[in-house]
Amino acid sequence: MIEVSKGIYWVGAIDWEIRDFHGYATPKGTTYNAYLIVDEKVALVDTVKEPFRDELLSRVGEIVDPAKIDYVIVNHLERDHFGSFAQVMDVAKNAKVYASGRGKKGIEEVYGERWDVTAVKTGDTLGLGKRTLRFVETPMLHWPDSMFTYVEPDRVLISSDAFGQHVAGSQRFDREADPHALMEDAKTYYANILMPFGTLIQGLLAKVPSLNLAPEIIAPDHGLIWTKPGTIIDAYGRWSKFEARDKVVIAYDTMWESTGKMAHLIARGAIDGGVEVKLFHLRKSPYSEAVTEIQDAKAFIIGSPTLNNGLFPTVGGFLYYLKGLKPKHKIATAFGSYGWMGGAVKEIVARLKEMELELAEPALDLRYPVTKQQEQECIEFGRKIAKQVKEAKQ
Repeated sequence: MIEVSKGIYWVGAIDWEIRDFHGYATPKGTTYNAYLIVDEKVALVDTVKEPFRDELLSRVGEIVDPAKIDYVIVNHLERDHFGSFAQVMDVAKNAKVYASGRGKKGIEEVYGERWDVTAVKTGDTLGLGKRTLRFVETPMLHWPDSMFTYVEPDRVLISSDAFGQHVAGSQRFDREADPHALMEDAKTYYANILMPFGTLIQGLLAKVPSLNLAPEIIAPDHGLIWTKPGTIIDAYGRWSKFEARDKVVIAYDTMWESTGKMAHLIARGAIDGGVEVKLFHLRKSPYSEAVTEIQDAKAFIIGSPTLNNGLFPTVGGFLYYLKGLKPKHKIATAFGSYGWMGGAVKEIVARLKEMELELAEPALDLRYPVTKQQEQECIEFGRKIAKQVKEAKQ
């Protein structure tokens, strides 16, 4: 058994094989974390994805008889945490359920009034004996029903989908992991799930003192548990403000290699201009990898050949994915090549305007194949973007 703090246990499941989560790549798999708190009363905080219910119940059974669970706390209704809820309740027949107001409504919409569900709001508490659970509503981080559960006096914050990472492994705590790799995994998770909610995250972080939250441990629903929570709290502060460095991300696809050649020449020019460059071919790299780099880049450039007077399909898909994540405070522009008629570059620019980004003008639209003179034009394009990046204020 794995003890998070005395009397608080990790009883989750490890998904070694998942490689796609909400459309973004999870090459390291993930975990579905659940936590058992054993006191005069026994509380289970969250469950796991339905196929892993037996793993959850087995881990609980190593500590207490699952039938003796007094309370099931539902921090979030998404199926990776709520999927085995009904099966758990079938075993813990006398358990009472606690959820946010919207969580209660969601449970009853799915299951009717099958169980005794108590709706809680920020500041409400539940006594277990020596411990008290305090609830904090966190709507839209990242669902309307989301909430945190804070365990006192242990100062353990069970944070639902905030502060997580998608990583499967034998390690359970941040101290067991390579710090750089852990933060990269956390950044990937943030960029692809929580990026749209930066303003809400800033608001929550600002309210922490008034909520009397001073966690010594943050236990998320995915990935490793933070025993040095200041590290990830500080990172969320930076990421939610879109703090960025002198970096340009180039994401493109190519049909007859002309747009690909442009991408590499633009990258060369940007490097010559003294900025960091990350280059992604959108049929060879997952969208999530490019988005992770965009998170802390000052600029990104999207490239596409013209197909049927419009975008190449992978580029269109990437722009749709990116739009949903609502990147802010970025410089952006487009490039591409065409044969008998253009259209792709114009459409990229229109999509970037819809995202209300700062556009670097003009975009670069060339008829293929790229000539020697145009090669220099591409390099100079990259240099100009680099100059704009270095002059940009954050």
